[in-house]
Amino acid sequence: MAKLTLQEWLTRAENDRRFMENVRAIRRIPTRPGDFSGYPAWVHPSLRNVLAARGIDRLYSHQARAMDLIRQGQSVVLVTPTASGKTLCYNLPVLQKILEEPETRALYLFPTKALAQDQMHEVHGLIGELKADIKTYTYDGDTPDDARQAIRRQGHVVVTNP
Repeated sequence: MAKLTLQEWLTRAENDRRFMENVRAIRRIPTRPGDFSGYPAWVHPSLRNVLAARGIDRLYSHQARAMDLIRQGQSVVLVTPTASGKTLCYNLPVLQKILEEPETRALYLFPTKALAQDQMHEVHGLIGELKADIKTYTYDGDTPDDARQAIRRQGHVVVTNP
């Protein structure tokens, strides 16, 4: 069976009476260019350099807004598509705060172990590129009992799941 483009699949679906019996409405939203913003003034130069090395020389406007709100101590709920930069929205302010105040601690809680591991890999990569003394640990059911107290005491960023 040949692969269909998205448009081909949509056309077939819209022409399938049985399929359309289960569809209440179709709404097409035209594509639009991204809405970009510069880095907030508070972002540490070393963080900017790491992101620039990754090809990130500007932020989406939703990222800059979320980061500023987090920085102000506000709670933020962010709902955007996959690969739209949600991770950076919390990693950047957390790492910034740790660079400013090394006694800062962050607990990252994710719904699944797989997502927790993906996010751990991402934050660990940023920290490695920063070459900063920021300790990151996974704390879950597989964490040895003898390591748990040290992780709670020493971890700047602790990643876990329920």
